Amino acid sequence: MLDVAMIERGLEKTGKSKGGLAAAMGVRPGAVSEILGGERLVKASEIIPIMEYLELNLAPIMGRVGAGAVIEPDYEQVPPEGLGDIALPFPIMEETVAFEIVGDSMLPKYESGDVIVVYKDQRHPLSSFYGEEAVVRLKTGERYLKTIERGKSPSVVNLTSFNAKPIVGVKLDWVGEICLSMPKGQLERLRAKSARPRKKGK
Repeated sequence: MLDVAMIERGLEKTGKSKGGLAAAMGVRPGAVSEILGGERLVKASEIIPIMEYLELNLAPIMGRVGAGAVIEPDYEQVPPEGLGDIALPFPIMEETVAFEIVGDSMLPKYESGDVIVVYKDQRHPLSSFYGEEAVVRLKTGERYLKTIERGKSPSVVNLTSFNAKPIVGVKLDWVGEICLSMPKGQLERLRAKSARPRKKGK
């Protein structure tokens, strides 16, 4: 869940110091070097301070999807850093991006405010995604959250969803494999729990 590589990445990406991290964790400065050197393990009570100080829980939002249709804005209009960040209640891998569900027309599977996190790069061949839901980008540039179905030939697919007509015989440029989906209510509860003051041991 939280390893040395993630901590090193967070220090490098944010430009923050090991001393600052130690202060956020409430430990002596040398403790961070010991963790990075494999001489000390991260304690459960230190995960949230590390995660929040190094912003390891921030996923860039690359678009919002609504109306059971196209993910907006267009791919070319999204800056490399995304449209902003969404804070999740746990650390995430660097190779992921997030999409936020807007509106209620994706019911019953998704509600407004839900978040889906997908891998930036396509990690498997197209055929392995048949029958699965994914964020896809067509050769023509449109992006959708759809179920991928086998097309008439290996080079094309059909895209289906709960409440929209199928999109038939299209070629895909990218498949964003869903890493996780977080309902809005669950996100709110986890954030509230992580923000709650923790009792100190006697």
